[in-house]
Formats: sequence, C-alpha cells, structure tokens
Amino acid sequence: MSTTDPGDPADAALRALAEPRRRAILQLVAHDELAAGEIAAAFDVSRTAVSQHLTVLKEAGLLHERREATRRLYRARPEGLAGLRDLLDDLWDSALDTARRLVEADAGTGRTDGATEETA
Repeated sequence: MSTTDPGDPADAALRALAEPRRRAILQLVAHDELAAGEIAAAFDVSRTAVSQHLTVLKEAGLLHERREATRRLYRARPEGLAGLRDLLDDLWDSALDTARRLVEADAGTGRTDGATEETA
C-alpha cells in the first residue's frame, strides 16, 4: 500500500525536483524572471525537453509563468516549496527527538558510545 498522496504538494514538489535539470531550472529562476528561450539556452537539450521540464515544475506549483506578447517568462514560486519545507521540518524534528532519546538512554547507562553494559 502506498502512503504517498499524488495531490500532496510536498509529493508533487519531490517528484518534480527528483530530476537534476528541473532543480537547475529552479535555481536559474530563483532570483530572476527568465524567458523560456533563455532557460533553454542554459542546457544542452532540446527546447521541447526544457518545455516539458517547465510544465512539470509549473504543475508542481514551483514556477509561475507570465506571458508577454509571444514570450513566456518564468520565475520561481518560493511558496510552492512550503509543503516540502513542512515535510522536511517534521522529519528533522523527528530525527532530533530520536537523537535526544538515544543520548538520554546512553546517559542512563553511563556510556557515550551507544554500547550497553552487556556489549561493552
């Protein structure tokens, strides 16, 4: 049984960002609005391939597209990463809680290397 929800913004962002070129595109437009042609010029792939990557990023809510005459301009949508940020924050909090419990458990045995008295 799958625990992923295809409608979950964090899941959509993770799937979109799994591809290295999409991450690179997002970095290109993180601070500047760029035309599709300018984005395509940064990669050694066809404009059609870049267009497909832009579509995936747009559908994941990570890009904003603005039309200006015949040009399409793209910029990052930082708010599109909010769901992913929340997921990572939850994972980080859980990892810190686990680390705290392990340290406290080790402190109770007087050991700091993770070994118990029986394995020492």
